[in-house]
Amino acid sequence: MRFLTALFACVLPVVAHAGAQKYEPLSDSVQSALSRSVSDRAPQRSSFQDSMDSIDWLTEMSRRLEKRIPDREARFEFLRSVHYEATRAGLDPQLVLGLIQVESGFKKYAVSTAGARGFMQVMPFWVKLVGSGDDNLFHLRTNLRYGCTILRHYLDIERGDIYRALGRYNGSLGQPQYPNIVRMAWQNQWSYARSKLALR
Repeated sequence: MRFLTALFACVLPVVAHAGAQKYEPLSDSVQSALSRSVSDRAPQRSSFQDSMDSIDWLTEMSRRLEKRIPDREARFEFLRSVHYEATRAGLDPQLVLGLIQVESGFKKYAVSTAGARGFMQVMPFWVKLVGSGDDNLFHLRTNLRYGCTILRHYLDIERGDIYRALGRYNGSLGQPQYPNIVRMAWQNQWSYARSKLALR
């Protein structure tokens, strides 16, 4: 029954299961590293291996995302940004798409009951902890930068254990429902055969 519940939740395009990352004290060195990561304002460049990879991935992901983000230009900007920020953080871009689907249903201005914001449902305390006071979590690149940096941080803490890292991200560590739903969205809706990226 749990499997059917998770599957049903996964296929609904607008259902969001946003939780809330929980504040945990960080060592000075970790806080400094995370701060450097989110504050890097280098201009975005292509994160694809070559132009054919870019065309193939963007075309396929755009087709899958069309109903959720109807505007073509906005959709391509979103996908390029997801690929760039995920790759920069050493994450599979398809995993990030699955997480966004589950967290916000691809709604840029989503706000959870706990106050998490944007596509990746980032809690505002992260801005105070590792960012600058004027970081806008509804800005596309800012939200993705924070979200990918936070997920990478949790993966590092959990030594690559994706289930535990996703549990931390959602504030539901130790509960299997959320990691299973994200994994199903990742594998069933965003899996991409040509992707050569893997979690570090």
